[in-house]
Amino acid sequence: MRTLLSAAVAVVIGLALGPAEAQDMKKVRIGTEGAYPPFNQIDSNGELTGFDIEIGDALCAAAKLDCEWIVQDWDGIIPGLQAEKYDAILASMSITPERAEVVDFTDAYYQEAGAVIGPDDTEFMENLKATVAGKVIGVQSATTHENFVRDVLGDVVGEIKIYDSVEQAHLDLVAGRIDFFSDGLIAVTGGFLDTDLGDGHAVIGEPFTHPEIHGAGAGIAVRKGDEELKEAFNVAIKAIRDDGTYQKISDKYFGVDIFGE
Repeated sequence: MRTLLSAAVAVVIGLALGPAEAQDMKKVRIGTEGAYPPFNQIDSNGELTGFDIEIGDALCAAAKLDCEWIVQDWDGIIPGLQAEKYDAILASMSITPERAEVVDFTDAYYQEAGAVIGPDDTEFMENLKATVAGKVIGVQSATTHENFVRDVLGDVVGEIKIYDSVEQAHLDLVAGRIDFFSDGLIAVTGGFLDTDLGDGHAVIGEPFTHPEIHGAGAGIAVRKGDEELKEAFNVAIKAIRDDGTYQKISDKYFGVDIFGE
């Protein structure tokens, strides 16, 4: 599976609908983080953009839903859904058994391996654990990547530094306040490493997948028992796959189809 806004900010999707048609459509509020580029972020004009946002807009159009985006800090994003601040979460959230105990998930809408990034002159030892041993590694809180660092690397690293957002971690990595950062492979290669800020940094070693930690891909979360909305999104995911909309959006951001098997 996100500098954040102190309060939720609503951004209405600009669907090309007439007043009568829009009035008949079901209103759905979608929560996202707005701080996880290139998947979801606030641009220099204050607009909510990213792969998640364009996919969400396409899904709402396909499902004929009148959708509104709500920006929410990552660490409060599931509680916000449970408190009915919004009806769904579309924020590159990994489908994990732990999360599935408190929310329901749609089918996955993309797959992603994990990765560790650091200075591109890092000497890679015999394996990743040996390479990061005694070092400071950063990770965003309440993510599968935090779980990976704690469960797989926690016994060898010198310190695990937890961040509220990946943007804060990227700045500390560049400043040398942490040695490494762990995140999703697509997020770092299509985001941080593809920016001027990421110059001089690279993926360290090979990407990795631990299904029991990283989950079964990124899905849309809905409140427990909301089968109608979950099914509407599942049907829409298939529809935008079949008509080429998904491929077009994926190519725009990543140059490849990230849907997975």
